[in-house]
Amino acid sequence: MRLYVAGINGMVGSAVALEATARGNEVLGRPSSDLDLTIRAEVFRELTDTQPDALVIAAAKVGGIGANSAFPVDFLSVNLQIQTNLLDAAHVAGIERVLFLGSSCIYPKLAPQPIKESALLTGTLEPTNEPYAIAKIAGLKLVAAYRRQFGHKWISAMPTNLFGPRDNFDLETAHVLPALIHRFHKAKFAEAHSVEIWGDGTPLREFLHVEDLARATLDLLINYDDLVAINVGSGQEISIKDLAALVAKVVGFTGEITFNPNRPNGTSRKLLDSSLITEFGWKPQIDLETGIASTYDWFLRNQNKEPVI
Repeated sequence: MRLYVAGINGMVGSAVALEATARGNEVLGRPSSDLDLTIRAEVFRELTDTQPDALVIAAAKVGGIGANSAFPVDFLSVNLQIQTNLLDAAHVAGIERVLFLGSSCIYPKLAPQPIKESALLTGTLEPTNEPYAIAKIAGLKLVAAYRRQFGHKWISAMPTNLFGPRDNFDLETAHVLPALIHRFHKAKFAEAHSVEIWGDGTPLREFLHVEDLARATLDLLINYDDLVAINVGSGQEISIKDLAALVAKVVGFTGEITFNPNRPNGTSRKLLDSSLITEFGWKPQIDLETGIASTYDWFLRNQNKEPVI
C-alpha cells in the first residue's frame, strides 16, 4: 500500500516508516520544516495531492511533566489543530485506512490496573498532563465519529510510554526515560557525585520500544477494524527508582541517585491491559535493558559522542 506517515521525522513516525518500507510498502510524508500541520489548507492540499491508501497519524506536540505544566495551551491547542486537520483532510481525500495514535495518558488517574480500553472517560485525568490527554481523547472520538457517520474503516491505538531512537532528549521537555539518559550522561562526563530525580521514585511505569510499536501499527492496519481504541503495551512495569538505577547502569554513571519528594510524581501507576492486541499475534520483542542500551547508543552517535551541556 501507499502509506502516508504524518510526523515522519519523529521518533514514532520514523520507526513506522522504516517498518512499512521493510514490508514492501511505499511510504510518503514530509517533515514539519516542509509542512506545517497546523495550517489547514496545506494539510488538505497535501493529502489530496498524494492520495495515499492509508494514513498513520504519529504527529503531535509531546513532552514530559514539566513541559505539560508550563505550556498547557500549546499541548491542547496545537494537538487539536494537527489531528483535526489531518482527519478532516483524510475524509476529503477519500483515504480508506487511518490509524490515529493516542496515548495511555487518556485514561483516568485512578483507573483499575491493568487498564482496559473500557476505562476511557470513567474518571478524572492526571492533572499534570490533562491538556494533552484531552486533545488525544478528542482525536480518538473524532475517529469514532467518522466511523459512525461515514462508515470509514479508521482505527485508533493507545500506546504506553514509548522510547527509542530519535526520542526527544531535551532536559526541559523530554519524557522520563530519555531525560534520565541525558541526565546520567551529563553527570558521568562531569564526574558528578549524585543525580537528583523528581518525585519519590515509587511510581510504576510501563515502557515499549518504538520499533515494537511500529510493528504493531502495521499489523493493526492489516488486521484491525473496530470502534475500540486498542491498547499497545509491553505488559511489564518498573518503578521510577528501579528505572533510574537501570539507566545509570547502562550509561555507566556510578554516583548516588537521590529523589526529591517535593517534585510531582505524576500518576502512581499506569499499566495497560494489552490482551486484545496480543490476540492478533503481536507481542513486544525488545526488552527494556536492551532497548535502553540501543537508545543510548543512538544518543551518543547523534551527539558526536560529546557530553551535551
